[in-house]
Amino acid sequence: MRDNLRLCAVSVDLDEIPNYYAIHGLGEPSVPGASAVYDHAVDRLARLARTLRIPLTFFAVGSDLRTVANADKLRAASELGHEIANHSLDHLYDLTRRSVAEMTRQVQEASRLIHEAVGKRPTGFRAPGYVMTDELAAVLRASEIAYDSSVFPCPAYYAAKASAMALMVARGRTSRSIVDHPRVLAAPVRPYRMGTRFHLRGRSLVELPVQVTRWLRLPFIGTTLTLAGPRLARALTRTVVGEPVICLELHGIDVLDSDDGLADLAPYQPDVRRRVADKLETLEEVFGVLRGAGYAFVRSDEAAAQVVKGG
Repeated sequence: MRDNLRLCAVSVDLDEIPNYYAIHGLGEPSVPGASAVYDHAVDRLARLARTLRIPLTFFAVGSDLRTVANADKLRAASELGHEIANHSLDHLYDLTRRSVAEMTRQVQEASRLIHEAVGKRPTGFRAPGYVMTDELAAVLRASEIAYDSSVFPCPAYYAAKASAMALMVARGRTSRSIVDHPRVLAAPVRPYRMGTRFHLRGRSLVELPVQVTRWLRLPFIGTTLTLAGPRLARALTRTVVGEPVICLELHGIDVLDSDDGLADLAPYQPDVRRRVADKLETLEEVFGVLRGAGYAFVRSDEAAAQVVKGG
């Protein structure tokens, strides 16, 4: 991959609100905001993308597209030039602990539903919770997936996630999320092609790692940026300027707040306590810094194609 590249691929995980209740061990939500990602976030992100002329990659959970209104929204997004990629069928946090047959079903059925909804077969995949294994990578290769974007080689995120889950257990709650194998921390931080093991370089499936900063390898993702606010987010953005390909991962919840029917989630999910207007301002600042540094915004499939082209 050429070092003189300056590409930024912005992706959005469309994890619906029940997934956050599952993370925090809260059971099923009965709040009006249970479908806030498709009710509000998709539209807000589409407007932001149109205003700033940024193509997005939406990683969709296949089962959500059985709802006609959700499928219609993603079909409209696809027609506007956004990519719709595969985020598994049911967003099982323990996907990598399931049988190969179940992993295959989760990948292939999601691809079928996305194809049915938008008229295009997805070529990209992101695993729930960023958890990848060699077995899942093999399933992706056998399922006509061209690239993956699950690997998150971020020590700070890994440690924080493990600590949070341990604290929940101490408080009598059980998260459905799982901690990845430590080998993920040995994976390359720049886009690469997988080898015989997912965390090693080779000639197999393209991997677009979730972005980390230089030096400290802090998480450069929507949650971190929107919690940081505009000034600190600009500073964090400057630490990734110079990378040939920046893979900035957002979540739908990054453009939601407690007024979207999420007041019950706010005590457990700090970013929900930030106002939508402040979050959108922060993201605009981040995109502005990157554009000012000469980055061209592309979809994730286009970024993956550059990895293949660069050998």
